[in-house]
Amino acid sequence: MSEETKILLTENEIPERWYNIQADLEWPLDPALHPGTKEPAGPDDFAPLFPMELIMQEVSRERWIEIPDEVRDIYRMWRPTPLYRAKRLEKALGTPAKIFYKYEGVSPAGSHKPNTAVAQAYYNKVAGTKRIVTETGAGQWGSAMAFACNLMDIECKVYMVSASYQQKPYRKSMMEVWNATVTSSPSNETQSGRAILEANPDSPGSLGIAISEAVEVAVSRDDTKYSLGSVLNHVLLHQTIIGQEAIKQMEKADAYPDMVIGCVGGGSNFAGISFPFVPDRLAGKDIRFIAVEPEACPTLTRGEYAYDFGDTAGMTPLLKMHTLGHTFVPNPIHAGGLRYHGMAPLISLMVHNGLIEPRAYHQKTVFEAAVLFARTEGIIPAPEPAHAIRAAVDEALKCKESGEEKTILFHMCGHGYFDMSAYESYFAGNMVDYSLPDEEIARAMESVPSV
Repeated sequence: MSEETKILLTENEIPERWYNIQADLEWPLDPALHPGTKEPAGPDDFAPLFPMELIMQEVSRERWIEIPDEVRDIYRMWRPTPLYRAKRLEKALGTPAKIFYKYEGVSPAGSHKPNTAVAQAYYNKVAGTKRIVTETGAGQWGSAMAFACNLMDIECKVYMVSASYQQKPYRKSMMEVWNATVTSSPSNETQSGRAILEANPDSPGSLGIAISEAVEVAVSRDDTKYSLGSVLNHVLLHQTIIGQEAIKQMEKADAYPDMVIGCVGGGSNFAGISFPFVPDRLAGKDIRFIAVEPEACPTLTRGEYAYDFGDTAGMTPLLKMHTLGHTFVPNPIHAGGLRYHGMAPLISLMVHNGLIEPRAYHQKTVFEAAVLFARTEGIIPAPEPAHAIRAAVDEALKCKESGEEKTILFHMCGHGYFDMSAYESYFAGNMVDYSLPDEEIARAMESVPSV
């Protein structure tokens, strides 16, 4: 096994195609349903929201989809991203395990999100879209979409979840640098936002609420489209460039992972790192996939697998997914990017069939692992991938107990340099672990439609 700390690829090794896992899964996805009729939704039902090329990617069963040259040229600004061997973390843990992490924090927006933001902005530009409206939780997606729209000369409007809008003011500034307009959600700009504020003027907001506001605005103008940073098939598709690079880099390191770990909110970063490895598992390879979420928003570990809306107001198509109920408003934990009531249908399907192992952690133990990682590896992780770090550390400690020399690969999908208020809260002892009561989930699940 290579002893290199950084395993790098050249720009010529940037993948030329995205990998579509729908070609290889033996279980087909249940169709999206029209929010009004509850009948299977067709391309025309999605047309007010997305350009047709993205709609076609959403339903495609082709294994490989070519990356447009213009998109690939922009990728060269930060891709390929490095794969690191976490030697100092291994030493601190005293584990015989080999720990690798794929680091997406080198992108201009500081996370994996530009991989799909650039692609979505490109297809919108080709379709003649003048304005894109979207939402963001912790700000990573909003930053990525602002960056991409600026490159494509498209106007960008972002509804940012109120809790994160207050916690991460410099994310707002970052979006504004790239010409985006940012509004705290829920807002008085939309009917859905006003309804939420009337019921709860102090609402911390949620991704579901912000999605409702963005969708409402998008469908009101012919020159405007909506963009989503996770959950949907085409978004997960664009992120598979991460795992494809990781496969090449692990080969260069003369290693192969026994497990692949990533955090999950809507599912894009986890899919990006793990999906390209899935064909090996389907062919009989012994490899585990571990998806880690917060205990305060336990979509996979405590949610139900059912049809539900992707937004709070019930404007989006119904998706078959693990859900806590579309009216669920998570506690304002610091991992704002993981505060979503639903989960990508593809990931939900794979969890349902036992291909992915879900796991949940409280935020204090997550930040304990994040600080250990920062003090050994140097990079301060965002609260979201810190969940993956926690799981990687726990698996490495199991190896210490058993003496097994397993190889662990986790996804460090972004840095935490805009999340220092969260670390300040942790060091001050003000961080609270929120245990979600069963009755709170039950109340939100009452909103799930009967299909």
